[in-house]
Amino acid sequence: MSVFLNLYAVQALLPTFADAFAVPLSRTGWTITAPLLAIALLAPFVGSVSDMLGRKRIIVAAMAVLPLPTLLVAFAASLPVLIVWRFVQGLTMPFIFAVTVAYVGEETEGSDTIRLAGTYTVGTIFGGFAGRFVAGHVTQLAGWRAAFILFAALTALFAVAVAVLLPTERRFRAIAGIAASLRSFGDHLTNRRLLATFAVGFSMLFCIIAIFTYVNFYLADPPFGLGPAALGNVFVVYLLGMVMTPVATRLAVRFGRRATLGLATSVCLAALVLTLVKSLVAIIAGLALIAGALFVQMALAIGFIGTAARHARSTAVGLYVACYYVGGAMGGILPAGLWHAAGWPGCVGLAMVVQLLVAAIAAHFWRDGPVPVPAQ
Repeated sequence: MSVFLNLYAVQALLPTFADAFAVPLSRTGWTITAPLLAIALLAPFVGSVSDMLGRKRIIVAAMAVLPLPTLLVAFAASLPVLIVWRFVQGLTMPFIFAVTVAYVGEETEGSDTIRLAGTYTVGTIFGGFAGRFVAGHVTQLAGWRAAFILFAALTALFAVAVAVLLPTERRFRAIAGIAASLRSFGDHLTNRRLLATFAVGFSMLFCIIAIFTYVNFYLADPPFGLGPAALGNVFVVYLLGMVMTPVATRLAVRFGRRATLGLATSVCLAALVLTLVKSLVAIIAGLALIAGALFVQMALAIGFIGTAARHARSTAVGLYVACYYVGGAMGGILPAGLWHAAGWPGCVGLAMVVQLLVAAIAAHFWRDGPVPVPAQ
């Protein structure tokens, strides 16, 4: 929740930033891209640090630091300054996200890993929804700066909660020296199942950033003309992911990851077509199905890392997170040309191509045996 509350809060505020700083709408997309790039830059090395120092202490320390750049975002005097502080926010986030995913992979196995990855994904979904929803409504009532002051306070409270509630890891074994940890990169980068998982992560976040960034521009323009609070309300569709992810984890346990991902991809493709209907109801319904499908893909990929990685899972997670957030950064930038040339249909077409690639990659490389189900 802490990561995604802060990371995506600006998505409902892009038109507001354009007005506040008197800049073109397309430039405001960098407020999303900047933290994603920061995460991608650090993520491959976060695992090496946590391999030496442990999981919980890294997670708690990063969560304690995150409120400071969040507060500084609220006092940014210009868009470039705001983007800088967003980048600094991103530098703390992989120490939370990547290390937590490694924690999940180490502390559980088999179907328990799938279930706990699903539970963790529900938290990320709710955080992403709450960030966008709260940002839109607080901005409507008190301005966007007040929203980030509130987020800084909430993040500080979450840091205290995690310090108290997160159990200390039981299965962690420290790797002596960063060189030993980094040597595992070669093994990971020749592991085809891991590379396929990295590609799924890249594609999933590419789609979710592309769709849920550019749909704000689409819905802010005539004939819809939605304001910040209404755009924040649109992200209620994320809550479908909280319902779908536990269902998908049960399907994955019973039918396998590949079949479940194929179903999610099919739903996403159909839902993308639905958003082309010139009706706000149809667009919202399509976005709800897209959110549910994409978060299913994310839960499946996170759960598969622990299965596919032979050792040094933390560095494998770091590489996954790097690819994941590079995909997100590209999702904020690459559709811009299509948006200007072809509008929303161009963005939809690009997302459909990427989803087809996801299905093809997983179908070929995600081959494993049945997931063991523990005795009840």
